[in-house]
Amino acid sequence: MSIPDYMQCAEDHQTVLVVVQPVGIVPEDQFFRIYKRIASVRQLSVRDSQRLLFIRYRHHYLPENNEWGDFQTHRKVVGLIAVTTCSSSRDWPHTADRFHAQKEVYSSTLYDSRLLVFGLQGEIAEQSRPDMVFYPSFEECSDVERRVEDFVESIFIVLESKRLDRATDKSGDKIPLLCVPFEKKDFVGLDTDSRHYKKRSQGRMRKHVGDLCLQAGMLQDALVHYHMAVELLRAVNDFLWLGGALEGLCSASVIFHYPGGTAGKAAGCKPSVCQPVDAGKRHRPGALTASGISADTSAEIGRAKNCLSPEDIIEKYKEAISYYGKHKNAGVIELEACVKAVRVLAIQKRAREASEFLQNAVYINLGQLSEEEKIQRYSILSELYELIGFHRKSAFFKRVAAMQCVAPTISEPGWRACYKLLLETLPGYSLSLDPKDFSKGTHRGWAAVQMRLLHELVYASRRMGNPALSVRHLSFLLQTMLDFLSDQEKKEVTQSLENYTSKCPGGMEIITLPDGLTLPPVPFTKLPIVRSVKLLNLPVSLQPHKLKGVLEGNLSNASPFIYSPILMQSRGEERCKKIDFQWVQGDVCEVQLMVYNPMPYELRVENMGLLTSGVEFESLPAALFLPAESGLYPVTLVGVPRTAGNITVNGYHTSVFGVSSDCLLEDLVGVKASGCLVEVIPSLPRLQLSTSLPRSTHSSQATSKEELPSSVSVQLFNGELQQLTITLENIGSIDIETLELTSKNSNKDKMFGEFLSWDLEEAVRHLPLKPGQAVTLSVSIRVKLDFSGQENLLQDLNDDGISVTGWPISSPLRQVLKPRPESKPLGSESGKAEYSHVKSLEAVLKFKYSGGAGKVEGYYRELSLGVHVNVEPSLFFTRVSTLPATSTRQCHLLLDIFNPTEHELTVSAKNNQDLVLHASECQR
Repeated sequence: MSIPDYMQCAEDHQTVLVVVQPVGIVPEDQFFRIYKRIASVRQLSVRDSQRLLFIRYRHHYLPENNEWGDFQTHRKVVGLIAVTTCSSSRDWPHTADRFHAQKEVYSSTLYDSRLLVFGLQGEIAEQSRPDMVFYPSFEECSDVERRVEDFVESIFIVLESKRLDRATDKSGDKIPLLCVPFEKKDFVGLDTDSRHYKKRSQGRMRKHVGDLCLQAGMLQDALVHYHMAVELLRAVNDFLWLGGALEGLCSASVIFHYPGGTAGKAAGCKPSVCQPVDAGKRHRPGALTASGISADTSAEIGRAKNCLSPEDIIEKYKEAISYYGKHKNAGVIELEACVKAVRVLAIQKRAREASEFLQNAVYINLGQLSEEEKIQRYSILSELYELIGFHRKSAFFKRVAAMQCVAPTISEPGWRACYKLLLETLPGYSLSLDPKDFSKGTHRGWAAVQMRLLHELVYASRRMGNPALSVRHLSFLLQTMLDFLSDQEKKEVTQSLENYTSKCPGGMEIITLPDGLTLPPVPFTKLPIVRSVKLLNLPVSLQPHKLKGVLEGNLSNASPFIYSPILMQSRGEERCKKIDFQWVQGDVCEVQLMVYNPMPYELRVENMGLLTSGVEFESLPAALFLPAESGLYPVTLVGVPRTAGNITVNGYHTSVFGVSSDCLLEDLVGVKASGCLVEVIPSLPRLQLSTSLPRSTHSSQATSKEELPSSVSVQLFNGELQQLTITLENIGSIDIETLELTSKNSNKDKMFGEFLSWDLEEAVRHLPLKPGQAVTLSVSIRVKLDFSGQENLLQDLNDDGISVTGWPISSPLRQVLKPRPESKPLGSESGKAEYSHVKSLEAVLKFKYSGGAGKVEGYYRELSLGVHVNVEPSLFFTRVSTLPATSTRQCHLLLDIFNPTEHELTVSAKNNQDLVLHASECQR
């Protein structure tokens, strides 16, 4: 034997072997459908007996293995069932000849045979033949199972007769010496009358009878014969057959201890419909059970010396395997014995000892094996290691089998088989093709081995001619093993990925393999790494505001409050998730991401945009160029909501190295998000403002908490009037239906009259303001401030050496020209206000406007304009002096008055005539 049966187990020793083969041309699907029905008769209760006969079916069996039938009778083909098709009587002779030729192959061991003929009708089919059954078609064959049962019964009759014939002690007859195929030439010329030869013959025959008893369902007799054979064969050092006797003893003991079987299936097969109804019931004392052992005395037999204990079974297996190892031609027998022992140890939960048997099986030399036989051998070793829980060892041998599929000696490498086997090794190396299993932060398994396996998957898929699979596996390698790749490996992997994606771009579709396995998409959540996500509010000028009346109305119409802890919890989660500002339909909205480039070179990210749900959203993709190991880098993604409602920002999409990725926020590790749900209100109009005065760069203290989109600045003299022309243009797509204007003045100085005044009626008459239209509004700026009382005249006169008593009078120019006294602090705010002759005024104009569907919902917008005015006094007293008194009741002051303005001023003095000052004129 050169080809082992890796599926053998200990309970197979009690089965009889039946070969089912097609003869002539038989459709494959029809043959295997009939084969399945035949193989359903796995065991049969023999009539007038409580014994069971177990059958093992094969549709392919090498004749050379049949030659070992004397050594182990379960290897002997005792039954043949041939399946054929014959449509006419003209073809029948040729079909019959083929059947007889098929029988000749196994003629030396056959007990009985059957030919199932499908399609032949007429006189030939009506003739009664014991070894042939005729059916009109494959569909009209309802009694196939019954015919097989009759066939198995005939096999049992022959088996029982052979057992009785061999078991009968014929002292006068010479016992024939049973041999294995390679022994026949060694026994030529031996003395057949020697005591040694007779003992060997007796021992081998006892072992053979034990096999027959085990097949015939007589377990107790089989145990007795095996023990006798062991004693006889040990005495003559017949090691090969001694090993066979020990293995038979182990098999019988396994069948007794483990009636459920060791092959992973109940009793190795499904009970047949022909099993007696009372087979599971207790029999009368002394009656034989299905295993040939008295039911009432089974406990004593289990303790008897004939049946091995579970521990002794393994020891005897070791001894038998050691005897097999002495013969190089018994490698197949030795290997199969190791497999059987491993299955028993798996039932006993003794994994370490089982691994020793498997390790021995690895080094058994079976000669020159074909590549297919090597693949089968490594695959079975992998399955057995998996059976005992050695998952990594199992994966190792499965990977060896995969590499054997594409060995250089194979003319047509099986890359598909290689790929399939490599996929089966993934669990053993703690590797999954689902990237979500690697998003939990903890890595399991050896990264170096996992990367090697992923590279092999990439190469195998490429050789299969499936570039999409190569891209998927290479993307998975880069995403999950990024932390374990060196800088050079990162460059090599990304270069390979770009080469693959240039021919077949990667995407987010699920790849389904021919065997039904699905490969989930691999989003690049680490290229780049996102650390935080923040939804940004609209600019101040575009932020929507809710009318107070609408808010109060909504509150008044609200439903009654009903307490529920479940509702409160859900509302709390909703509040934590929802943003407290609104976006507007049709306006550009922004989301800020803080990203990091972990690659050792510049990372090019293309087509980066937002993934949303809830409303129709137009994402405006962006392209990024992140420096090598950039650190946190802010990126703003924008888009336009096209409908109103609640929008959820689920993540973002990118295109990196030719692979498109949809990265969800829930899959990102360690990401700080301030919320991802925001309300989108209906569209609102947009207003643009331009003025006749120059823009100001002045930063207003009064509006430091409010961002003004624009402001103007002007310098006026006290009492001067300035006109500010404001042009309002509708730059949106919705009509402006309402327009209001208010001002906010935050000045502390005392003012006379209104600072800002306007007439809005003319502008309102142009409403509604269509898109693209503009309206002009004039705002008057008038400043009247009190500059008196800033400085005590008496102090000024004292500075000139004049001692007088008088009244307050304003002298701003003197304050500027004259140095400050040393006693006044330079940096104090009071000093600045006291000595500065220029005063500043600030105000904010707010335009409230609304229109469209947003107006219906009660929303409006505000557009603010800051007004900054520097005010100077309109008169300067350039000189103040006293004149000699003309009487004791009068005091005279001499004043130099300068008009700094560009227009004529009239100065009224009390108890004196009015003085007219021309522009830029000084009078005394």
